[in-house]
Amino acid sequence: MSGTLRAYSGRRPRSPEGVRAALPWLLAAAAIAAQIAYPLVDGEALRWVTIAAVVLLFLASVTHAAVHRGVRWAVILVLVTAGGGLLAEAVGVRTGIPFGDYSYDGSLGQEVLGVPVVVPLAWTMMAYPVFLAARRITRRWVAPVGGFGLAAWDVFLDPQMVADGRWRWDHPTPGLPGVDTVPLTNYAGWLVVAVLMMALLDVTLPRTGASEAQPVTLLMWTWLGSIVGNLLWFGSTAVAVTGGIAMGLVTVPYAWSLWQSRA
Repeated sequence: MSGTLRAYSGRRPRSPEGVRAALPWLLAAAAIAAQIAYPLVDGEALRWVTIAAVVLLFLASVTHAAVHRGVRWAVILVLVTAGGGLLAEAVGVRTGIPFGDYSYDGSLGQEVLGVPVVVPLAWTMMAYPVFLAARRITRRWVAPVGGFGLAAWDVFLDPQMVADGRWRWDHPTPGLPGVDTVPLTNYAGWLVVAVLMMALLDVTLPRTGASEAQPVTLLMWTWLGSIVGNLLWFGSTAVAVTGGIAMGLVTVPYAWSLWQSRA
């Protein structure tokens, strides 16, 4: 009897189960709901939905990293991606390097160094699942694969934000086929910054065998939702096809690898 009492009196080991594990999923669900509402609203409501979607996706990614990979891991993720994104954007709006000459319209809320706060948060929200995808796909080429994946997502992002009037380029051409609002220099700049960002993450963050169910869900949703949105609501077949192919080169192998590992 005493042995039984001793066995049950010990503290259970910590685990990411329960409320802590549910929080990233709840934030992800709220972010997806905001994205579903995006094509259904306009005006001031659209502005707030845009900001809310970014903030919720940022929180979904960071809380998942903290719960499943540790607080230190999550802090480094934010410092590298949000900090690096802010630095790149602050230099970009002042000098035109590395994205080309562009400017924000002031509708995305509070700014730091001339950059809306939600913009560096957007770098983090997508860098997290893309980084995990790159690490699962390859061990030696994480930086170029992850950098390409992040730049591929921007094929969807920038044309939509320009269409909504959130920012614009002074010289938007030449661009991708069928897209005359975003210059090729922007994607080249994204690729350079994203590769450097992924390289720094890869050398500073340890690999773990923690859950990737939520990140792959968000990545798949972003990929498929962006394709469908451009085909049905945003009127850009060129963006749907180009972005779908480019981002799919990272998203599909990632999802397939996770599926195979479960089997």
